[in-house]
Amino acid sequence: MRSLRVVLMAASVLSMVSVQAQTADEIINKHIEALGGKDKVAGIKTLYTEYDMEVMGQQAPGITWLVNGKAFKNEVNFGGQKIIQVVTDKDGWAQNPMMGQATPVAMPADQVKISQANLDPGGPLFNYAAKGYTVELAGKENVNGKEAYKLTAKGKDTATVSTFWIDPSTWYIVKSTSKSNMNGAEMETSLTFSNYKKTDYGFVTPYNMEMSMPQGFTLNIVSKKVEVNKEIDMKLFEMPKQ
Repeated sequence: MRSLRVVLMAASVLSMVSVQAQTADEIINKHIEALGGKDKVAGIKTLYTEYDMEVMGQQAPGITWLVNGKAFKNEVNFGGQKIIQVVTDKDGWAQNPMMGQATPVAMPADQVKISQANLDPGGPLFNYAAKGYTVELAGKENVNGKEAYKLTAKGKDTATVSTFWIDPSTWYIVKSTSKSNMNGAEMETSLTFSNYKKTDYGFVTPYNMEMSMPQGFTLNIVSKKVEVNKEIDMKLFEMPKQ
């Protein structure tokens, strides 16, 4: 009799896990549909964005170039000084004259691994299982006065744990956090998203983003132009030779 109860309890637990996984998938599917649908997201080969960034009262224009699965570059201009970060499917490099890096330097391996998340325009929730991610539904939480579904995602080959809050009225991501370990120290970055717009391609993306950095300051980013599948020269991502 006892063994029967154990079997029934185990079946009940498995049933709960199955329902939870199905619910998480339903939320993700609705989110992807809100962005334009699976075909639109899967069809993104490149993504080009021009934006304005405000940090500690200073304004700076920036550009990002993304080639799906291959390369990502972010360049922001602070009063004539360019801060550049590049990551590819193999390595990465950076240049930051404001931090004493007047010439490009190779990116440490652990930073490359974390930054390679930028190579995926669909994000970890899109086709998450095929990418080796596990996603769990962690209930609902209040975000800016509204209830949102909370999902956690973790990759099998990374220590980074990402959390997403999805608004059930729009199925857009309104907030995300990412926890990772770099040089033995845990770092957490928080993002909030708003002002979602449909591009000419039909892909919906947030034009306003607020990024809370581990160093204690906040970046406010407003996109001015977003182009999907624009031709991008791969030479843009090459590290300049000294």
